Amino acid sequence: QVQLVESGGGLVQAGGSLRLSCAISESIRSINFMGWYRQAPGKQRELVAFILSGGSANYVDSVRGRFTISRDNAKNTVYLQMNSLKPEDTAVYYCYTEKARVSYWGQGTQVTVSS
Repeated sequence: QVQLVESGGGLVQAGGSLRLSCAISESIRSINFMGWYRQAPGKQRELVAFILSGGSANYVDSVRGRFTISRDNAKNTVYLQMNSLKPEDTAVYYCYTEKARVSYWGQGTQVTVSS
């Protein structure tokens, strides 16, 4: 059972920055796909960014150029650096991965951006 624990959420003013961390309970060297999703009130959960084991990453258009996803295989941790935050970035952010065709989610961390 893979466990994911997010941290780093909070309240920030528009234009500010936050860094989310996702600590994984086992080695991520063999895990290819790791991603960050978010869900705002009344909206569907959406994929914000993902990173593959080789380091390639992709982003939803609304955050490209502002957010950066990275992974530290030595620390079994995935990060989401969020800059130039906007009120529309307010959501619960979830870490996600897949292993042996099983999906794993973290408990989520709240990010609130005030205008």
